[in-house]
Amino acid sequence: MHEYSIVSALIEQCEQHARANRANKITRVDIKLGVMSGVEPALLETAFETFKLDGLCRDAELRMTLQPLLIACLDCHQESELAERSIVCPACHSYHTRVLDGEDMLLMQLEMEQEDER
Repeated sequence: MHEYSIVSALIEQCEQHARANRANKITRVDIKLGVMSGVEPALLETAFETFKLDGLCRDAELRMTLQPLLIACLDCHQESELAERSIVCPACHSYHTRVLDGEDMLLMQLEMEQEDER
């Protein structure tokens, strides 16, 4: 299951950002997950809960925004937002389309805390 390697890279990226900002705790991780990213949201969430236990993300909440597929038809010039994994234009049924959004997984925002040093 490749979600484990994806989560491992995500947590590493979050911790790098936290260290760069002198934070010692990450409380929230917001990601955008495209319908065609190839990542299963439920498996990703399970992997995150498993791998976050060691490190700065141990108390972090994972928030996912599912990004629908956005395609542009090169025949009828219609842009369409699709909830399923399909590249067929719903207006003219052409396969001559271009994907505009919905293929990526992006780290959108981190909420971090810095404990006072006394």
